[in-house]
Amino acid sequence: MKYKSFSTLAFLFLVTTAGAQLKNIYHKGWVDFNKNGRMDVFEDPSRPVDARVKDLLGQMNLDEKTCQTATLYGYGRVLKDEMPTAEWKTSIWKDGIANIDEELNSLPYNKKAVTQYSFPFSKHAHAINTVQKWFVEETRLGIPVDFSNEGIHGLCHDRATPFPAPVNIGSTWNKSIVYQAGSIVGREAKALGYTNVYAPILDVARDQRWGRVVECYAEDPFLIAELGKQMTMGIQDQGTAATLKHYAVYSVPKGGRDGQARTDPHVAPREMHEMFLYPFRRVIQEAKPMGIMSSYNDWNGEPVTGSYYFLTELLRKQYGFDGYVVSDSEAVEFISGKHHVAEDYKQAVKQAIEAGLNVRTHFTKPENFILPLRELVKEGSVSMKTLDERVADVLRVKFRLGLFDDPYVKDPAAADKKVHTRADEELAVQLNRESMVLLKNDKNLLPLDIAKYKRILVSGPLATEINYTTSRYGPSNNPIVSILDGIKAYAGKNSTIAYSKGCEVIDAKWPESEIIPVELTTEEQLQIDQAVAAAKASDVIIAVVGETDEQVGESKSRTGLNLPGRQLMLLQALHATGKPVVMVMVNGRPLTINWENRYLPAILQAGFPGPSAGKVVAETLFGDNNPGGKLTMTYPKSIGQIELNFPFKPGSQAGQGKNDDPNGNGKTRVLGALYPFGYGLSYTTFEFSNLNLDKKEIHNQADVQVSVDVKNTGQRKGDEVVQLYLKDVVSSVTTYESVLRGFERVSLAPGETKTLKFTLHPDDLAILDKNMNRTVEPGKFIVMIGNSSEDIKLKKEFTVK
Repeated sequence: MKYKSFSTLAFLFLVTTAGAQLKNIYHKGWVDFNKNGRMDVFEDPSRPVDARVKDLLGQMNLDEKTCQTATLYGYGRVLKDEMPTAEWKTSIWKDGIANIDEELNSLPYNKKAVTQYSFPFSKHAHAINTVQKWFVEETRLGIPVDFSNEGIHGLCHDRATPFPAPVNIGSTWNKSIVYQAGSIVGREAKALGYTNVYAPILDVARDQRWGRVVECYAEDPFLIAELGKQMTMGIQDQGTAATLKHYAVYSVPKGGRDGQARTDPHVAPREMHEMFLYPFRRVIQEAKPMGIMSSYNDWNGEPVTGSYYFLTELLRKQYGFDGYVVSDSEAVEFISGKHHVAEDYKQAVKQAIEAGLNVRTHFTKPENFILPLRELVKEGSVSMKTLDERVADVLRVKFRLGLFDDPYVKDPAAADKKVHTRADEELAVQLNRESMVLLKNDKNLLPLDIAKYKRILVSGPLATEINYTTSRYGPSNNPIVSILDGIKAYAGKNSTIAYSKGCEVIDAKWPESEIIPVELTTEEQLQIDQAVAAAKASDVIIAVVGETDEQVGESKSRTGLNLPGRQLMLLQALHATGKPVVMVMVNGRPLTINWENRYLPAILQAGFPGPSAGKVVAETLFGDNNPGGKLTMTYPKSIGQIELNFPFKPGSQAGQGKNDDPNGNGKTRVLGALYPFGYGLSYTTFEFSNLNLDKKEIHNQADVQVSVDVKNTGQRKGDEVVQLYLKDVVSSVTTYESVLRGFERVSLAPGETKTLKFTLHPDDLAILDKNMNRTVEPGKFIVMIGNSSEDIKLKKEFTVK
């Protein structure tokens, strides 16, 4: 028990609060939330959580219970007041509220949410305490609020530590640094007064056209599960809840379409469980997250947020989830308004609450959900037992978070020393460094030798662009270094740095210009000509091209995956000068850069890095940072190949010529990936050897220990990602050609060798059999070690008896 903090709190409120009743609610070691002058079971920190939940639930009336089933969006969204006002006593939340989302965070891109209380950090912590104090002292039972906030690449708060987009985080393939990033998010949240972070995203991104690819770790469920587990544990080890999203089968809307079209995923049951639910099952069972966000798509004709199968049978009974489920925005409304499986919104509320939804979230007033729910209970359409079960889940999380033992930020002033420290910033920069992926490097053009290239031209529309470094779901208002400025800062003292934009990101007719070509305008031709003239006077060209936040993100799916606008024309014109062109690609999804890959000598994928983008890209181009990131998604050569992913079923991505197919009749399509899953080059070279398995035969519940040596055979220190793939040779049902079942990022000095060890558990060998039971079948398995899904270096077999 936290006696010291409570005595301090008691003194604070004694001297600042009038009224004998309020003076008496803060006691040594407990708070008299219901203000009855005695320690009830739910107020006793020594009692078991379930007993405390039961006691509190027994004291709640219908109004108070239903208020624990809805989110109140914070200031600038639904809340109009920065601080509590007299009107709050007549608002729906006079009886409490489940959570308040994004409260006083100065939300990016929403001017209405800019607030004086977001910074300095200590001011925000004090402000959250003030809001929490109102709910503790001014509501009958004093049930504390769970303050939630986004956090998929850093806490979504003014000047919090900014990480790169999740697609970059995935590209690090580094479990340790992802855990550290999660720890920073959790610590900053707690210091600022947030108690629940909406992260990580566990969506499996299989369609490269989809807009939210940028917010996903990978196309592979194992990689997502491993990194998602680390992020979840990092957040929750700081005493903050992690809420996984988006459950379930959200990331493959038909045709990769987005916006209102996020529906109708064409996913078979076995694929759903093995591919799209796998990360959720693993992270729930291994990291015990306190939250899940239900998605607003359907599956097999059943809206997930209205599905007892998804929210109760799978989530709670099979996976063992014991936190609370919050809906994605408008998920409840879509049950009736988009999916049309309920005759009206009230019936949609009934479906959601009976399915297992705990808390409805939407950018509208919480009473929109609470009032129809009250009507349903009064009418007997929703039982009090069902409502009690849903509310109990919410209360249980609040007890687990310690809100009924210590509802306030203990030391608000300390937030200024705990949020976005120098060490945090260094880790954020390192995360950016490790996310860089080298796609091509003919004749070792990179790293660039400053002594050799005295005249450097920086061109391309992304050289000065910075909007991709910040998003709706991450920190804002941090200083940003553009790639042009980063190159100038790094090489400007030794080389002459010229800049010519060359073209805009998109043309005036885009995206229609992808299907109906439009001639260059006079102004566009002039921009390219200016860049070409500057290129002729330079020794090397760094062309920074790709996408911005306007072309990739939520509700920003694409019909094509080429570089948008006139960017390819610019690259072709620069290449025609005969000067070496280094392409730096800023991208939130795989792009079909076929000409670029064939003709340009060097390509660096920067992805969507955080605000240190320019610094990190410059360090990488000039050799201080040796790129060691790997692709987490397959790069198709054409959108006509989609779906093209790893893992895949046997023959599903094969050719169609006579060597592949007895009925093959020639060439009608482009085959193979541009870059495969797991691919990435380095400025040094590596060698794998001595693959060993501790057993050649095992029973079906045994582990297999795997070891392999990796050596840096080049001249530079560098990182390699050693990838372990597993092939089930014969099985009762069709399984994937191979699956990722282990990976480790290792840093090696020139000539250095390290031995890496992996453990294959029964779950790694298991499949869903004909009866959809997860089981390890007898037979032969092949362990494969490589540095991409296609570049396998070593193989060994073992048998399950």
